[in-house]
Amino acid sequence: MREPPIAPSGLVQTAASLSAVERGTPIGVAVLGSTGSVGTQALDVIASMPERFSVVALAASRVSPLLEAQSRRFRPEIVAVSNEPEGWAGTGAIESGADALALAALHPAAEIVIVATSGHAAMGPTFRAVDAGKTIALANKETIVCAGEILMPLALARDAPIRPVDSEHSAVWQCLAGAPPAAVARLVLTASGGPFRSLGADELARVTVDQTLAHPTWAMGGKITVDSASLMNKGLEVIEARWLFDVRFDRIEVVVHPESIVHSLVEFVDGSMLAQLGLPDMRLPIQYALTYPERLPSPCPRLSLVQTAALHFEAPDLARFPALALARQAGEAGGTYPTALSAADEVAVEAFLAGRLRFVDIPAVVADVLAAHEVVGPLSLELIAEADAWARRSARNAVERRSAPSC
Repeated sequence: MREPPIAPSGLVQTAASLSAVERGTPIGVAVLGSTGSVGTQALDVIASMPERFSVVALAASRVSPLLEAQSRRFRPEIVAVSNEPEGWAGTGAIESGADALALAALHPAAEIVIVATSGHAAMGPTFRAVDAGKTIALANKETIVCAGEILMPLALARDAPIRPVDSEHSAVWQCLAGAPPAAVARLVLTASGGPFRSLGADELARVTVDQTLAHPTWAMGGKITVDSASLMNKGLEVIEARWLFDVRFDRIEVVVHPESIVHSLVEFVDGSMLAQLGLPDMRLPIQYALTYPERLPSPCPRLSLVQTAALHFEAPDLARFPALALARQAGEAGGTYPTALSAADEVAVEAFLAGRLRFVDIPAVVADVLAAHEVVGPLSLELIAEADAWARRSARNAVERRSAPSC
């Protein structure tokens, strides 16, 4: 394990690592995916620290009343949308089209780029921002899952820190706290287990969309909530951890922790373990990614160990939740296998949410696609795009086979 480029060293600081007090001016921030769950919470954090941060760019998939309201509140210099804007009633210049997200990420005044856009649309802009040496607060899974193998070396070469926003990876980052790689034995990611942790195989075959979306501890979007219930989300996080922290897969473990109080742990070679605890609130890891290396007061509710009373941990059941093992296998295979995994899962989840596929068939569709996948050539963004398109076609065919009425 080598020291990952997720934060500057103690001797070298990027401009975005210096506090607003030290600099004398607020740090410019671009928020990609500003209307989503992470994006809106990031803006809440920024709004609580107007003397430290200034929003210079906002980006979303399309014009919406929320995006217009955000532009009027934060007054960014540009607003970017992927789709053609219609009836723009916000403030600031609006950009649209395929390069709009990149224009927001590359804004000259943006020192920190919060990547909260879901899906593969964020991958290109993230690479371009890293290439420009900007600090990345990363909440987008696909970029690291599919392209971590080539993104992290680029981040090292450009001295572009990547700060994880996911609660699990932020927890690992905080627990490592500059520890030398040789001192770390393993990383332990925690999973809530979702709403079906105690259901048997027969019951899992009959779960509904509404049941699946009723997550016991986190409020998330539909895709992430379904992935959490299947443990696919945790499998993707294992792949992310491998690249973010440069750790072999056999040194990354997953435990089910229903209370979602311990967000992850690090075990050191002497047997000591450090854990980061807190109530489920995404504003805490978002704020840490923005203010690092400082810790500042936050509006997040405080954890009471007395009221919590007990914490429980158990091994994941890979027989009932095979998605976790599929993700680990794809990550270990490398190349474009993680891309095929991610794309196939997205298609299968969409089919489940549309009522065309059973919950238990989501990993089955992913397994079909992975079994047929072949890696050709060294990894590149172009190869990732090709593998993504192929996997989506293959997954749609697999969904049709499984949802077709039996004769």
